Amino acid sequence: MTNPATSPDLTDARTEALTRRGLRLAQFTVAYNVIEGVVAVTAGLMAGLVSLVGFGLDSGIESAAAVLVGLRLAARLRHGEADEAKERRTLRAVAVTFFVLAAYVVIVGIRDLLSGEAPDTSVVGLVLLAASVVVMPILAREKHRVAQALGGDRLILADAAETRICVMLSISTLVGLGLFALTGAAWLDPAAGFVIAAFAIHEGREAWEGQLVEDDD
Repeated sequence: MTNPATSPDLTDARTEALTRRGLRLAQFTVAYNVIEGVVAVTAGLMAGLVSLVGFGLDSGIESAAAVLVGLRLAARLRHGEADEAKERRTLRAVAVTFFVLAAYVVIVGIRDLLSGEAPDTSVVGLVLLAASVVVMPILAREKHRVAQALGGDRLILADAAETRICVMLSISTLVGLGLFALTGAAWLDPAAGFVIAAFAIHEGREAWEGQLVEDDD
């Protein structure tokens, strides 16, 4: 099995084993984020929390991105090599989803600021976000390890970066909702949503330009 980013010191068997591990991590990402997204969107709509709905949509986007990554890794295992052109298109498809998310969050956030409607506190949302803060860093670290073991695999590094974004969004949304629960300041929820939009635009641009995969901080 060949891979443009694979170290020459790796055997075919080791490369295949690592690729399969990357595929399993992508599959776990899909399963976890589908559940997380459904719960977040439902709780967010019930409480009127735009940031929680945005977080749930981000979970859906991360699931879609993980599906794309998983499909390409599965294709590598079937064909024994990476199709660089198709994987590049996959990265650009991921970038587009970030821009869609940013547009949604900004539009709904501005609407809520202008209407002055105060959302409700969501205990379910707070618990869900706290769980994400625990689970997502572990998942991102494991993806990054696999990518590095493969000599800096671009596709898996992009998947790891997507998961790291989920960590940042979990933290920013948790802080926003936590402060809202304590202070009752309705503007904190749209503000947390704008933070999500800023992350999405930044990472979407880097993914489109092919720089996201190189960011292993």
